[in-house]
Amino acid sequence: MSITLVTGGARSGKSRYAEKQVLISEAAGHGPVAYIATAIPFDDGMKDRIAKHQARRPKRWATVEQYKNFRTLLQHPAFAEAQTVLFDCLTVMITNQMMDLEKDWDHVSMERAGEIEEQILKDTADLLHAMALKRESYIVTNEVGMGLVPAYRMGNLFRDIAGRVNQMVAAEADRVVFCVSGIPMTIKNSGTFEKI
Repeated sequence: MSITLVTGGARSGKSRYAEKQVLISEAAGHGPVAYIATAIPFDDGMKDRIAKHQARRPKRWATVEQYKNFRTLLQHPAFAEAQTVLFDCLTVMITNQMMDLEKDWDHVSMERAGEIEEQILKDTADLLHAMALKRESYIVTNEVGMGLVPAYRMGNLFRDIAGRVNQMVAAEADRVVFCVSGIPMTIKNSGTFEKI
């Protein structure tokens, strides 16, 4: 049982790397595979992105479309049957949950933002619990804290929440891979990570 977190910037090759690792796992006899898709096709750009991801992955992989309420994952037939799971991705999950939980991010209080973060962290803990029961699990996320500070309030709060969710998942993961320009670099193997 192992969890690998794959992180990096936009278009860094994270999803391709994770998909390749799942194919290797499947070839080693660790199938069937479940793919947990968190994206919602709300505009043409996202529809195009979803279509490209769908075209790239094997049809035999079962798709679970879910971005919240991960305590119910264990009851999903495709997830229950899977030995290897790919979750793509945490930051899209966070965005969707933030939009579900609050509509006016320009005027949200810090107390309410904190409550929302706690709810997202709890749901992420439920996800990690479910993923830890599988033979191999891969979680894709974006590293959003290495660029400019967002100029708008929701962007600021999103960056902070995503950073803390990523830290939580990285701390629990057995392995963390950081992708840069299509090059994967292992930055954590079990036992080599000091939590801050």
